[in-house]
Amino acid sequence: MKITLVKEHIIEGLQKAASIIPSKTGAAYLRSIWLKAEGSSVSIMSTDANIEFTGTYQATVAEPGLAGVQGRAFVDLVRQLPSGDITLTTDEEGKSLLLQQGRRKYKLPLNDEVWFQPFAEFPAEHAVAWSGDFLQDILDRVTFCISDDDAMDAIACLYMKPCGNGRIEACGLNGHQFALCGFTHDDLAALLPQEGMLVQKKYLADLKKWLGVDEIELNITEKRLHLRTMNGAEMLSLPLAGHQYPDYNAFLVRLEGDVSTLTVARREAMEALGRISIFNTDSDRCTYMDLSGTEAVLSARGQDVGSASESLEAECHGDISRIAFPTRNLMDIMGHFSSEKLTLQLSGAEGPCGIRGGDDPDYLVIIMPMKIAETTYYSEEDV
Repeated sequence: MKITLVKEHIIEGLQKAASIIPSKTGAAYLRSIWLKAEGSSVSIMSTDANIEFTGTYQATVAEPGLAGVQGRAFVDLVRQLPSGDITLTTDEEGKSLLLQQGRRKYKLPLNDEVWFQPFAEFPAEHAVAWSGDFLQDILDRVTFCISDDDAMDAIACLYMKPCGNGRIEACGLNGHQFALCGFTHDDLAALLPQEGMLVQKKYLADLKKWLGVDEIELNITEKRLHLRTMNGAEMLSLPLAGHQYPDYNAFLVRLEGDVSTLTVARREAMEALGRISIFNTDSDRCTYMDLSGTEAVLSARGQDVGSASESLEAECHGDISRIAFPTRNLMDIMGHFSSEKLTLQLSGAEGPCGIRGGDDPDYLVIIMPMKIAETTYYSEEDV
């Protein structure tokens, strides 16, 4: 193989390829970036045995061929080179890759071609177009509620399912929080299987890195989710999980009917929670809320750090006068809304709490309150 290419044309693709491969663990061929030169282009490919990335970029191909080079070292080298043309040549034995740029010469070891496995082709039939930045927004609003524990099966996954009339629900669940984002996309709703689609959380970070703001093409096969740029230059393929997702309607129904409500200004509440969090401890991570008419009093107390109390203007309706939430979790949830005011639907002092915003009509996050246990602290003077 002998090719000449421009650094600026390939560096972004190389960095995307490098972000997928394992840095230290795994077989050597999985830590490789594969270069396949043919026609007037070079394909850059990488995989961790689950995710697959392929980017195709313009190049001057003097001799076509395939080469697998140690991925991160190769990318670090190219990244630090000046802009301009780079020539890549494999030796006759297929043992080394020679990289040249002007008077600079570098030699990198190659993996044997027998380790290369063909990558999945993008299934163009029935593919649908989707906005990359809209998908990015869906992931941002849902991913933080997905469990980080792979052993949790379905709740360690992003779940998307069609709901009729072109509506789709994207969900994330971790046992104590749940996020649901609804939207309409007729073509995607028709493409999704009726039982829904599951993608493990550990793959979503790579998907978010790959996504841009431009439109993409998407297709779903029995075991994989396929994505590519509209010009076909870059492709990403992710495995689908085969678990059964829990029926979340069981706790959504708890928010219907006669529930108490608390409406607060989002930014003011987040700032207050930030100050309250200073007084949280490892044994008590909560903000306590005392509700009455037009006021919500937020408080926290730690034996070693002191106590805090702040009053917020609020609209309180219902029978619940006191409730507690994990401070950091509640702040995180509020940060994912854009509405000026948020309404907390309180099904009970220890029941699911739904959070909604008027400017986020298709977005709901549920958080579980903490059980309130009265704690008495003793000082040295009391003993």
